[in-house]
Amino acid sequence: MSALFADAAEVRRRLDAAGHLLDDGTATALFLATVLDRPLLLEGEPGVGKTSAAKALAQALGTPLIRLQCYEGLTAGEALYEWNHQRQLLAIRLTEARSEKLTDADLFTEEFLQDRPLLRAIRHQGPVPPVLLIDEIDRADDEFEALLFEILGESAITVPELGTFTAARPPVVVLTSNRSRELHDALRRRCLYHWIDFPTPERAVDILRRSVPAANEPLITSAADFIGRVRALDMDKAPGMAETIDWVSALSALDVTRLFRDDILRTLSTIVKSPDDRVTVTEALDGLGYPQPAPGTGPSVP
Repeated sequence: MSALFADAAEVRRRLDAAGHLLDDGTATALFLATVLDRPLLLEGEPGVGKTSAAKALAQALGTPLIRLQCYEGLTAGEALYEWNHQRQLLAIRLTEARSEKLTDADLFTEEFLQDRPLLRAIRHQGPVPPVLLIDEIDRADDEFEALLFEILGESAITVPELGTFTAARPPVVVLTSNRSRELHDALRRRCLYHWIDFPTPERAVDILRRSVPAANEPLITSAADFIGRVRALDMDKAPGMAETIDWVSALSALDVTRLFRDDILRTLSTIVKSPDDRVTVTEALDGLGYPQPAPGTGPSVP
């Protein structure tokens, strides 16, 4: 079968056209995942673009994005497949009304099988495989990881009553993790791996230009510089790129064109997510170049 991309440079170009800017490392990781038919585990701080990379990949390929959002207590029935018990019960009643016999084999057929995200990805039909996003795998229980081994290693899912379903062409599998817990070595062995860093200041500016076109250049550059310095503070949760985009969008919606101390204070809720972090950033404003203006003077600008 033909390759989905010619090289990593094409991955960058096509995802750029889909509205997502990649660095060379992430583009290469995605390219290798498609060439080698291997799942790709993306890790990094929240907000650095792990999930959006998978979404943009599906858009660039013109293929469905099948997303499994992980959470504590996620079950096989919600992730793999389950049986349509209502239809089975109806079939039993109809058979009884006809005075016919119904065996277990009659009830456990594809007619009564309900595909959940993982099985739907395996059974996908089409010239281009789907992108299967297993999002925030670290939020699921440890035991849930074992359910993924077959699909990650063999692009297959076994339904005991029906047999094994194997993908005609393996889906492009992207797993994301925020490292809220360690993942099992057995899962990591089945995946390629890439860590996504927070963007460099230059790339952060490029992303903001793309994401918030209404914002002017001085606001974008000063906001990117401010976030870069805030991330060096001792915070519970340093703002990621998603929070930075929200912040610049909020500033732009308030018609802010240059960054002043008062603008920062009234929009802090977009970049800090706890009272302690709010205090940390507020107390650091003087050192960050946004001191309290002297009485009778205008707002200060670095």
